[in-house]
Amino acid sequence: MKPNYLIIPLITILVSVTGSSFTSSGIGSGWYDSIAKPSWTPPGSVIGAVWTTIFILSTISAILVWNKAKRDTRFRWIIGIFLANAVLNVFWSFLFFGQGLLGLAVWEAALLDATVIALVILIWRTSRIASLLLVPYAAWVAFATYLTYTVWSMNS
Repeated sequence: MKPNYLIIPLITILVSVTGSSFTSSGIGSGWYDSIAKPSWTPPGSVIGAVWTTIFILSTISAILVWNKAKRDTRFRWIIGIFLANAVLNVFWSFLFFGQGLLGLAVWEAALLDATVIALVILIWRTSRIASLLLVPYAAWVAFATYLTYTVWSMNS
């Protein structure tokens, strides 16, 4: 078995667990329940299901790219952006739920979405399937960015 079949899912689990811990702390403190949110805010169960699906699709995408791409400068950029995306994913949870910094979370979410879009574009030549697996992630983060902006606007 190739090491990437273990390492890539472990990175995904680390991102998921770390981000979830920040989310849980914000929800557990009562802060999240106390802020104004739009009526179209999805329930936590939907958000959890969507993120689980996104993490699975992203993991498969990363494995496909790792297995198929030439080890060149472009590959290093793709891996670097995947890693930056992982950090940004956790950092949004820290900013929004951990610190309640809604305005910064909006900008951070936009940057997170930019990394996903960059991956979709960069990966396309290597694996169209891997690229397409990230499209739901890009769409969800665009929605989440707008939701974050709306929450920030309602609470400013």
